[in-house]
Amino acid sequence: MNGTDVIASGLASTADEITFWTMFWHAHFVVKVVMMGLLAVSVWSWAIIVDKTLLYRRNKAAMDRFEEIFWSGQSLEDLYRSLADRPTNAMAAVFIAAMREWKRSFESSGRAFTNLTQRLDKVLDVTIQREVEHLEGKLLVLATIGSASPFVGLFGTVWGIMNSFRSIAASKNTSLAVVAPGIAEALFATAIGLFAAIPAVIAYNKLQAEAAKQQARLEGFADEFSAILSRQIDERIAA
Repeated sequence: MNGTDVIASGLASTADEITFWTMFWHAHFVVKVVMMGLLAVSVWSWAIIVDKTLLYRRNKAAMDRFEEIFWSGQSLEDLYRSLADRPTNAMAAVFIAAMREWKRSFESSGRAFTNLTQRLDKVLDVTIQREVEHLEGKLLVLATIGSASPFVGLFGTVWGIMNSFRSIAASKNTSLAVVAPGIAEALFATAIGLFAAIPAVIAYNKLQAEAAKQQARLEGFADEFSAILSRQIDERIAA
């Protein structure tokens, strides 16, 4: 048996035993780095997905409880005192910010009505924006992973295929047994890239939609609360 036959026999044996581990272990160093990086960002994306899912669920439940208390007829002053030191959710934070501006305007000079409605609206807008930034935090990471991972995996695949072709040229054997293991190792990088990207894209779209729903809910509450405070301002001015 000549040298070429020995190489072909060894590669054929390898092809018969192709597993995820052997594809990784026999891949070129650069391809290994690509694979490990993609696996790392996949774990990172899943951590973000779980964290954001739990955050949105908690925030939704907390807003439900707050709205139930707010519309129960409890005094705004009592509700403010119970929440002032530690807002429990985004809607409570919006309420507290508006009430703090309200109390500051009336307690500082007694009748600081000038432009109070505009100030309240500004405070509400700024607070909502801050809460939305917290809700949407790290979603950009998911979008980046979803869009970049396939290309990173493709880079690993291209590099692996080039290395496989060099090996084929060195062995001077183009049989399927020689070509298949190297091509499989290279394509494994693209598979990992898709494994990281697909959940990230799906989760990003879902979580972004949920964040938009909660933002709309905050804005709706802010409009209703602003109307309540505006009526109270008119009543005080009339008095």
